[in-house]
Amino acid sequence: MKQLLQDLSNGDIRILEVPCPQAAPGHLLVRTAVSLVSAGTERMLLEFGKAGLLGKARQHPDRVREAWNKVKTDGLLPTIEAVRAKLDQPISLGYCNAGEVLEVGAGVEGFAPGDRVVSNGAHAEAVMVSANLCAKIPPAVSDQDAVFTVLGAIALQGIRLAAPTLGESFVVIGLGLVGQLACQLLRAQGCRVLGIEPDAARAQLARKSGVETLVLTDGADPVAAAGSFSAGRGVDGVIIAASTPSDEPVHQAALMCRKRGRIVLVGVTGLKLARADFYEKELSFQVSCSYGPGRYDPQYESGSCDYPLGFVRWTARRNFEAVLEMMASGRLEVAPLISNRFTLEQASQAYGALASGASLGILIEYPRADADGESLRRHTIPTGVTPRLAPHPAQPVAAVIGAGNFAARALLPALREANVRLRTVVSANGVSAARMAQKFACEQSSTDAHGAIADRQVNTVIVVTRHDSHAAFTCEALKAGKHVFVEKPLALSQSELEQIEKAHQAAVRDFGVRLMVGFNRRFSPLTQKMKSLLETVNEPKCFIVTVNAGAVAADHWTRDPRVGGGRIIGEACHFVDLARFLAGHPISSVQTVRLGASGESVCFTLRFADGSVATINYLDNGANSFAKERIEVFTAHRVLALENFRRLVGYNWPGFRRMALWRQDKGHKAAIAAFAESIRQGLPAPIAFNELIEVTRVSLEISSHAAF
Repeated sequence: MKQLLQDLSNGDIRILEVPCPQAAPGHLLVRTAVSLVSAGTERMLLEFGKAGLLGKARQHPDRVREAWNKVKTDGLLPTIEAVRAKLDQPISLGYCNAGEVLEVGAGVEGFAPGDRVVSNGAHAEAVMVSANLCAKIPPAVSDQDAVFTVLGAIALQGIRLAAPTLGESFVVIGLGLVGQLACQLLRAQGCRVLGIEPDAARAQLARKSGVETLVLTDGADPVAAAGSFSAGRGVDGVIIAASTPSDEPVHQAALMCRKRGRIVLVGVTGLKLARADFYEKELSFQVSCSYGPGRYDPQYESGSCDYPLGFVRWTARRNFEAVLEMMASGRLEVAPLISNRFTLEQASQAYGALASGASLGILIEYPRADADGESLRRHTIPTGVTPRLAPHPAQPVAAVIGAGNFAARALLPALREANVRLRTVVSANGVSAARMAQKFACEQSSTDAHGAIADRQVNTVIVVTRHDSHAAFTCEALKAGKHVFVEKPLALSQSELEQIEKAHQAAVRDFGVRLMVGFNRRFSPLTQKMKSLLETVNEPKCFIVTVNAGAVAADHWTRDPRVGGGRIIGEACHFVDLARFLAGHPISSVQTVRLGASGESVCFTLRFADGSVATINYLDNGANSFAKERIEVFTAHRVLALENFRRLVGYNWPGFRRMALWRQDKGHKAAIAAFAESIRQGLPAPIAFNELIEVTRVSLEISSHAAF
């Protein structure tokens, strides 16, 4: 299927052939009939993409600070690579979609194949969307009208926050699509509306729906116009639907309002509020969040839960339904807002019209070649890359499950450098898989992980998905007789770990497979040097590992116990493995102390069978300008200090003073190379299986103790 994407590095709009997504649980697969270009949001993305690096930096000074801190801790080259990798990721455009349901995911009720629906799906021939962000289109509403539903819900949510009542007077600043819809919805509430807009044609369009307007020509005074409109009393409320970096709309809105008036920001403006503007009138000011309650809530958007109607009357989906009902009853008329129609193949013309600023409602219409959409539902598509001849009978042929940022920046480059044949790369939405397959010369891109694992040409499976799927994919690949490289963590629970142990035992017996976890830090050249130096000392060692992990938002998936397992299992396991590797002996006991309320800062002590001790401080309360990782070893009146995998210094160490790298190296490439070589040469797995199990069990134990 085809999907519209934007290249963030230069702003180019292009159509990419991508594998069709599958209907995940709680989701629908929808064949698109028409989508709507958002003149506000998508124009901002277009302008951002076309800006140079300096222009992008000016728009996001917070990102510049993050980059500068990364330069200080990780070095210039890794920072440049990280920025380039971020800009190299194409983004999906569009969030106003109308079409027909092709497939219904598990757990979804109230929808069936053939239903016409609206959703926040992208500009693509088929989209996978949350059932909680879909609504059925009434028979009386055409697809071309229904596609305005999402923008209508944005306007409606802002109006709900403003709480208008019959007979009140409102000002709408900005008469783009959202502003036009807000005007009509306010009129339907029985309000008098004044629209303010610099474009005369848009003002004229609003007047046709019964709105009084003011065109912002030179000398026009919007505050005076609002005063006249309200008979000198001040308006009851203002909806700001404009898009401008200026603070002036908020300032003017405050001056327009009566005492205790309400201002709701639906668009994007500067937010330097003047206290005097709000203080004397006791004005209320609120920023409206998208379509309504549920938006940006992972549980709601996954389709796994809805908000009870008795407690949350208007969710995002219910706002969709309310807008559609307004259209069906004729109280919301959107056909006059359509200014252009293009086919998907004419997307560049559509965005040219958007950039000109002359268009308002731009529709993208999609072909309908077959009735059941079978031609779209190809979950695996070839890239045209000719498979390289295997240089060895045991050449690894890999299916990479997961195509996120880490796979793109670390694993796929390492696999290519290790001369691994890249058969398939898989992602849930298909876009990142298609992009990574193209970039790294993979033979196929796919959204079908199970098919990729079952592929007879594949003998190696690389699992780089979210943590809650690691164990299941690992077991599936082992049972299929495939070698497995799985990113940490290996498992999120003891029961998952037991399943892996059982599957691994059978797979080794029946197929001779190798299993490896991405504990890359033990493969860093500086770690390897440290290990060789420590092997010359027979005394117990004292390891002090400081990890300045930094804070992560409470709603980030890594902190969700069901999805990410928490950061102890998901990341601190790296340092359990590192200490286990450097000590060279089994862990005999663990003690854990939790710091703070987040549960993500812990200090734990590992005791080893030889008497060595490792104290690992995994902290989220440090400064991000401080180095992220530091490892110190004290033994035999000597000290080794490893700083952020860039510099190793020896103190009183015979024959060794320091070793430094030009750039940070955490061992990703060496770990993949060792894994690939073990397959080619028939060598044991680079990390003994019993160590993988030991480290995972200890990490699970630390996490369980930190939770109390």
